[in-house]
Amino acid sequence: MMKKKLLIHTGIVLFLLALGLTTQAQNERKFVRQGNDIFEQALQDSTKLDTTAFSQAETAYRRALEKRPDDMKWNFNLGDALYKQMKFEEATSKFEEIAEKSEDKIEKSRAYHNLGNSMMMQDKLDESIEAYKKALRNNPEDLESKYNLVYAMNLKKQQEQEQQNQDQNKDQNEDQQDQNEDQKQNQDQQDQNKDQDQDQKDKDQQKQDQQKQNQDQQQQKQQPQEQKISKENAERLLQALQNDEEKIQEKVKKAQAEKAQQRQTDKDW
Repeated sequence: MMKKKLLIHTGIVLFLLALGLTTQAQNERKFVRQGNDIFEQALQDSTKLDTTAFSQAETAYRRALEKRPDDMKWNFNLGDALYKQMKFEEATSKFEEIAEKSEDKIEKSRAYHNLGNSMMMQDKLDESIEAYKKALRNNPEDLESKYNLVYAMNLKKQQEQEQQNQDQNKDQNEDQQDQNEDQKQNQDQQDQNKDQDQDQKDKDQQKQDQQKQNQDQQQQKQQPQEQKISKENAERLLQALQNDEEKIQEKVKKAQAEKAQQRQTDKDW
């Protein structure tokens, strides 16, 4: 990954006082000189970002611009002071204004360069790339704009790759979720089929139990009839035996009578 290193044209312009200047002009340049001194002192300490000092420089530049609001160099210095305070939106507006109004190609190129940096710090890569390209159209020899253009394009490419990886991971996660859902549905269907099979088995068992119960009930109904038939048979059998016994007794009596009569006839002889 390219180390983040933005190059910004500071645009600090030091003015020498000329003889014959009016008091008002001297005051304007005094404010600009004060702003430049504060700005340069803040730049010398590279260990920290002294936003307070840059804020003081901003105040000095604004006081100078109250009298000469269209001075491009002083506006440029004000834009730098805003950038150093990380007021990137305000700096963007200021550098856009300078780039549109300036007729000097070098000055316009520097404005577009710092506009690109301000856009970069707001993570507006497309806008920053376009600003660097405009800087190079006005000054093709600007190596700093070339460097920042390549950096911005590489950073955009890296972000697009990261986004692509995120989208790919998201798709993979969604596919995995779909697979898990399909597996869950299949498992649910298997469980449902298993429950249905068990229900069918229970119904079959209940049917078998019902059939057995019906058979038992039928047998219980038939048993009294069988007992009744057996009793009738027994009565008929007894009646038959009784009839046979009566017939036998009659035969016996008849035989005895015949025998007695024969005995009597024998005596008459």
